[in-house]
Amino acid sequence: MRSRYTAYTLGDEAYLLETWHSSTRPERLDLSDNPQQWLRLKIIHTELGEPGDDEGVVEFLAVYKVNGRAERLQERSRFCRENVAWRYLDGVYPPTG
Repeated sequence: MRSRYTAYTLGDEAYLLETWHSSTRPERLDLSDNPQQWLRLKIIHTELGEPGDDEGVVEFLAVYKVNGRAERLQERSRFCRENVAWRYLDGVYPPTG
């Protein structure tokens, strides 16, 4: 999770695609037009993801700025092993309110 966050901060599209599960990976990403300035990542909760597990969940909160305004992104991301490496499968946004 942390390495993917870092890849977003650096605009490293190749790494993001490489670490995306083949069943849900988009054909390409275009981060060149992203106006975000990523500020920090906080891991809120993890489930599984230990040695011997084949899946895991990471809930995180990322803070970023767009046009000088701070914004938050919270997601529960699912990861699973593919060819012995952890890959991002998908994510859902927790309900707000």
